[in-house]
Amino acid sequence: MKSQMEDYYTILGVKKIADQAEIKKAYRKAAQKHHPDLVEEKDKAKAKEAFQKVQQAYDVLKDPEKRRMYDQLGPDYERMAGGGRGNPFAGGGGAGFDFNNMFGGGGGPGGGGGPGGGPAGGGGAGFSFEDIFRQFGGGGAQGGRGPAGRSGGRTAGGRGPQPSTKGDDTQSSVTIPFSVAIKGGETSVSLSRSGSSQTIKVKIPAGIESGKKIRLRGQGEASPYGGQAGDLMLEVKVADHPWFKRQANNLLISLPISIDEAIAGAKIDVPTPNGTVTVTVPPGSSSGKKLRLRGLGVETTTDKGDLVIEINITVPDTVGSDPSGEDTKKIIQQLKQLWPDFNPRKDLRW
Repeated sequence: MKSQMEDYYTILGVKKIADQAEIKKAYRKAAQKHHPDLVEEKDKAKAKEAFQKVQQAYDVLKDPEKRRMYDQLGPDYERMAGGGRGNPFAGGGGAGFDFNNMFGGGGGPGGGGGPGGGPAGGGGAGFSFEDIFRQFGGGGAQGGRGPAGRSGGRTAGGRGPQPSTKGDDTQSSVTIPFSVAIKGGETSVSLSRSGSSQTIKVKIPAGIESGKKIRLRGQGEASPYGGQAGDLMLEVKVADHPWFKRQANNLLISLPISIDEAIAGAKIDVPTPNGTVTVTVPPGSSSGKKLRLRGLGVETTTDKGDLVIEINITVPDTVGSDPSGEDTKKIIQQLKQLWPDFNPRKDLRW
């Protein structure tokens, strides 16, 4: 008499001509959907029954030989094919799975698994949801082992092994001061996860460039299955500095000097990431003249840039409204007389 068990293809939601990849994909989806630990308490009994059917169906359809016999003889294929082993899925001999072990309850007699355990053995086999993910190459917690002749591992809290699917990675950004990007340091980042807000401290490596990302492990979304949380990919944006700019690992600054300093030369103090340095401006320096200080730029683990100073002659805003304007004009006339042939625009052309 043909068994009244539900058709295995129907249980997994695939057609009879489905290949192994389709069956595997459907099984994983169904197993996650019906796992009792992922539903509300009132639905656990129903989910447990559905999950058992899903596992029974997959254990047969994933095996080419079992699947061929099932297609020919139906769910009672083992009994009808002979061999005296009893059908582990359709009653008869020992139960195919010990769901007490799977979902955290106490193990029944004979559960555990020496060589006599397993789906066809007399005792309940220790099969866990971890084994589902191991069949896809996922692995799992220590102690959980395969369904055939292996032990059903248990955690110290009495629950069976849980899947270790990682949570989703997330994206965020933070803007840091120019000085922190050059020298390194620490900044605060506010995160919003699972309806709650949290502020964490993030270490910023020296020399980081705008647009670079820092991976913060375990700061992403929580795993829906109790596994490791995902990572946070934090994009770093560097704020502008009022005086300095960065070009590769060089620092650039437009240094304002007075007319008298440009003509006579001067020693000028210039701030740098590593403290103040004194720069000698040569006599007769014009705007646009550049001075390079080796090794005083951005320092990374592999390189050390330079500080490049561009001279910028600056005229006081009050020159035009100076009460002593006549005196200023006389001084300018005297300067012209010192260099009567000087024409700064003699090479200017289209």
